[in-house]
Amino acid sequence: MNDLVTDIIQDFQSYLGKERNLSKNTISAYGRDLVRFFTFLNDYDSTLVNDISRIDRQAIRHFLGSEFDRRDSRPGRKERKITARTIARELATVKSFFKYLVLIEKIKDNPAMHVQTPKIDKQIPNFIQFNKIQALMRMPDRSTLRGKRDHAILELFYATGIRLSELVGLNIGSVNHKENLLKVVGKGNKERIVPFGDKAKKAIEQYLRARENSWASDSQLPLFIGTKEKRISTRTVQNRLGEYLKRILGGKKGASPHILRHTFGTHLLDNDADIRSIQELLGHSSISSTQIYTKVNPEKIKKIYKDAHPHAS
Repeated sequence: MNDLVTDIIQDFQSYLGKERNLSKNTISAYGRDLVRFFTFLNDYDSTLVNDISRIDRQAIRHFLGSEFDRRDSRPGRKERKITARTIARELATVKSFFKYLVLIEKIKDNPAMHVQTPKIDKQIPNFIQFNKIQALMRMPDRSTLRGKRDHAILELFYATGIRLSELVGLNIGSVNHKENLLKVVGKGNKERIVPFGDKAKKAIEQYLRARENSWASDSQLPLFIGTKEKRISTRTVQNRLGEYLKRILGGKKGASPHILRHTFGTHLLDNDADIRSIQELLGHSSISSTQIYTKVNPEKIKKIYKDAHPHAS
């Protein structure tokens, strides 16, 4: 990959941050996808890398075809084939990149515009049955500081449905303890307010007292800390909660903090919450992301329809 392409990718990433307000993680993912794309082009036809205006739909389709044969080399992935979801994301990156090139007048037409996105089967999310929630909350050893922290994290995840990255980014000042409201910074640095219950609040207060803090402490202090009183890492949360979740689920499948987000959405729907309200609480930009929860319990949706629609019966 030559210096010109590297500079354009960096400019594109800067545009994603400043103009589209995307998160650092998303911007990094865009960069990795484009490096992979141009690495493929260099082997496919190196002249295309030197003159990006010559990249056409055929070259992009060949890239996607090569991805279907690629094995995931990341640790723990067991050399599994790349999924259609990953390839669809890579194509979305390429489309955005060429749209940007048209915008800055580097090229006249977007060659990726009419390249078809691979069909993705939306998986029904796994979740924890309600009758197992209390058993999960009792698992951390609350006689220790770490156990109190783990218990508070579990309670807050289940109470709010926030993402792992959102939880790690919380400060003490993110919590309005008087109103039981949580200020969350989600994808694209979008802020939203999420309510939470007294059980989560009590668990957090017990944890803060154990580490000699309170709601009156410096508002910029991390709400959850790891070693050396630094902000807890995503890896630590994944590892700690993974141990509890494996025991409650009877295995590794779904044993990640994200299952608590799915559980939050599913249990809200089970208790007649409006799908638009669930969308708002979860911070989904599109209602289609929230609608996956309707597949978990179709009988519930039928009941809501029957109770609410004048011509349902």
